Amino acid sequence: MGFTRCGSSDIAYTEPPFTIGIEEEYLLVDKETRDVASDPPEALFETCQKRVEGLVTHEFLKAQIEVNTKVCETVAEARESLAVIRKTVVEVAGQYGLAPIAASTHPFSHWQEQTHTEKERYDVIARDLQTVVRRLMTCGMHVHVGIDNDELRIDLLNQVSYFLPHLLAFSTSSPFWQGEDTGLKSYRLSVFDELPRTGIPNVFESWPEYRRHVDALVGAGLIEDATKLWWDVRPSDRFPTLEMRITDVCTWVDDAVAVAALYLCVLRMLYRLKKENQRWRQYASMLIEENRWRAQRYGLDEGLVDFGKGEIVPCTRLLEEIQELIHEDAEALGCTSEIGHLETIIKDGTSAHRQLAVYSVALSRGASREEALIEVVDRLIEETRKTD
Repeated sequence: MGFTRCGSSDIAYTEPPFTIGIEEEYLLVDKETRDVASDPPEALFETCQKRVEGLVTHEFLKAQIEVNTKVCETVAEARESLAVIRKTVVEVAGQYGLAPIAASTHPFSHWQEQTHTEKERYDVIARDLQTVVRRLMTCGMHVHVGIDNDELRIDLLNQVSYFLPHLLAFSTSSPFWQGEDTGLKSYRLSVFDELPRTGIPNVFESWPEYRRHVDALVGAGLIEDATKLWWDVRPSDRFPTLEMRITDVCTWVDDAVAVAALYLCVLRMLYRLKKENQRWRQYASMLIEENRWRAQRYGLDEGLVDFGKGEIVPCTRLLEEIQELIHEDAEALGCTSEIGHLETIIKDGTSAHRQLAVYSVALSRGASREEALIEVVDRLIEETRKTD
């Protein structure tokens, strides 16, 4: 890790609002079979939308449901909003014999049995991307942070990329794929990376340079707009935010909020450094991609590379160093307890660790692989429904 001093700038930025919004995607499962519900009733979505003022919607696959908190001034407000939405989806889905699971892959369901939501945007994506997108039976968590100056959004985009693998490591929830233990803590990224325009974004010198690249794709008829850039972090094309997209969806709501708070605090820390004519050292994408792979493969277990030191550092020590960097920001944003919860994730593991533990214990008791995977789904249902 490390930051460098940069030349003074004549540009004076107004402090960003640092608002926060959280998007989550869930899979709907049949509570009897524990398999994915391939065609849930439309009434489920309509009832959820009415109860939480339109904060619930369809996703690409019919079996998915997307939720969005309102724009929140504080992390505590975001947690409250997310908990209400999760509780609503659990209650309404239960009326139809279904349950949501906040996990980035289903332990045993098969993507070949799924169909996409009938909506023009999704019809176009299905036509253009074919099997690549039909395999996308995965769910993620996206976090929007309010940055209302375009030049600042690009500057922070360039710097925050370094921390994306750290965020992924704290969120992993996809160790299984179609009944197999993949050996990865986040297999979701292996599936998602088959799409074009994914991964760590390029470094852009300015907002106009970023727009020139986007306009080149739009002008050639390759994409309609920048919403088709599926990078791990991107300037939102619809809101004045910087949208983090790398993370798995967390099964425990407190884990989700802690990861969102970490992203928020890192952005504020980088902005604070900028005011002091400092910035985070820029590393080549190939180096950040290496840490991205380590987080995808091992989660928190084997550490990440500190490229300032040139060595692999355990995640316990990395968290201590990050907490020291963002301590002032967590206090200013009123989220010290949420940042403190990251220590609990280090101690107890992520959803991926808990899923693998349930699976292993079930097998050791003599359960078949199918029975063990059903126990994993049961645990995911139970953890997703706990919002207190």
